[in-house]
Amino acid sequence: MNNEEKNESVWAQAIPFKEQMQIFKRIMGFVKTFKFEMLISLFGAFLVSVINMLLPYGLQYFLDHFLLKQTATVQIIIFAGALYAFGSLLKAVLQFTYEFFFALGSEKSLESVRKALYRKLHTLGMRYFDQTPAGSIVSRVTNDTMTLSNFLAVLSTVVISIFSIGSALVAMFSTNVTAGWLMLAFLPILLIIIWLYSQKSSKLYRNYRERLSRINTNLNESIEGVSLIQQFKQEGRMTNEFEDENGGLMNTRFNMIRINSLLLSPLTSMLYSLALAVSLMYFGFPLQKTFVPAGVVYAFSQYISQFFNPISTMMDQMTLFQDGIVAGKRIFGILDDTEYEPKQNPEAGLTISKGKIEFRHVSFSYDGKHEILHDINFIVNPGETLGIVGHTGSGKSSIINVMMRFYEFHKGEILIDDVDIRKYPKEELRRKLGLVLQEPFMFYGDISSNIRLYNDEITDDQIKQAAETVQADQFIEKMPGKYHAKVIEGGGELSQGERQLVSFARTLVTDPKVLVLDEATANVDTETETMIQKGLKTLRKGRTTLAIAHRLSTIADADQIIVLDKGRIIEKGTHDELLAKKGYYYDLYTLQNNKNK
Repeated sequence: MNNEEKNESVWAQAIPFKEQMQIFKRIMGFVKTFKFEMLISLFGAFLVSVINMLLPYGLQYFLDHFLLKQTATVQIIIFAGALYAFGSLLKAVLQFTYEFFFALGSEKSLESVRKALYRKLHTLGMRYFDQTPAGSIVSRVTNDTMTLSNFLAVLSTVVISIFSIGSALVAMFSTNVTAGWLMLAFLPILLIIIWLYSQKSSKLYRNYRERLSRINTNLNESIEGVSLIQQFKQEGRMTNEFEDENGGLMNTRFNMIRINSLLLSPLTSMLYSLALAVSLMYFGFPLQKTFVPAGVVYAFSQYISQFFNPISTMMDQMTLFQDGIVAGKRIFGILDDTEYEPKQNPEAGLTISKGKIEFRHVSFSYDGKHEILHDINFIVNPGETLGIVGHTGSGKSSIINVMMRFYEFHKGEILIDDVDIRKYPKEELRRKLGLVLQEPFMFYGDISSNIRLYNDEITDDQIKQAAETVQADQFIEKMPGKYHAKVIEGGGELSQGERQLVSFARTLVTDPKVLVLDEATANVDTETETMIQKGLKTLRKGRTTLAIAHRLSTIADADQIIVLDKGRIIEKGTHDELLAKKGYYYDLYTLQNNKNK
């Protein structure tokens, strides 16, 4: 069974009632933070339920004591009408109050959930993002949190409904005890229906949420890879995949509509009609010893309506409740994930001053089963340059990943200035280790903000100096607005080389002690590479440099070079020493030179 089939089988399972209540309790944990708004809302809802109980009672009293006895004067009629109007107006004001404060508390709660999710995502390790599609993450942060908004609206309805049901029951028992017990007998039936619905619908909503997440993933891939899709004529395949997912989502919605149509409003309406018929039969039964006044029958029918209407409303919104429970489970799936970024045990005041790098018997595995790095050993003294060479999959980038603390290594030691890397504060590592990737990312903004990365401590002069050092000023000065030229998301209007030069300037402006280059010139043209190499010579002065190289000519002047194969160092030395050995490095260098001829 593949992963997709396993996921499908998980989606098909209902969320147990006990787990639903646990999820509900955790959601309420976010709501409790804003107790002031919620308490005002609850108090207002309680007062509305009291008014709902008193208004029919007032009409009952007026009917039985004045209209039937024909003792109602004009003053009494006006007073009764004015009192009823005042009660209705007060009810409207209280409804506005509790709805406003509940909405305010709900929005604050949702903001708290989004903040918690966003903060959590930035504490997760790279392995989590390797295993989880970006579209799925976006769906949880956006769609699922918005679903919680509807869920909290349901809570408002539930609270009001509970007050209404409670006040209606009190009023019915106060009016007629026997009739009240007859109505209460319908409550277990309604509870059974609610339980049955929660069991049947939870797996459907779980399936729906997961399919929606897969559609977002599919859409995200289609947008990001649109040029590749068009280049290789994959439009048909991508469309078919999207239609399959969309069709599955539609079928799930159809199943949800069927169960909602069967177990929600229609069934509740039928029970309401049956309860009303039972009450009328009871009050009109010939064996009644005393005459039942019309006002009592009217008031009791109103109480029945106040008892069933909230239940009907709650049943109609059970769909939103189940959707919210499933969304909550998916959100807490992120919040509970333990795939954290590697932990540091920082020592106070510890700083990187020289930049000496040492790997001692380091081994590493991404999945805990298959080692990618095997017993890696090397030393790079302060100010020296280490070139890292090897075929694709040999472990070059893995060395960078563990040294940058993107992943946790499991064996050996990594030392900086003869101190275990785990003892440095994370902030110190990020400040003193500068990384330039093969595929630089540009943020929406301008050139200046992409170099500064919103660090206000970096001045405009420092930005210009960094750009000049790496030769980026040559194209920046030609752009409209120069350093304030607009950059769209991803830097689509800049060439690959220009983006890379901005990335170099971004790294240089922080003045790192250790420079890490992950095939930084692999995707640029020869002319741009020449410009970058000029900038690199300046950039590397006084800095320890680790450079993964695709083009061996770029590391010919390195102080030492290590050659990797299947996660092991198979050769080590300077450029000339490795050529003299006529081993793997020699073959690779000769092959590249022959291609360039």
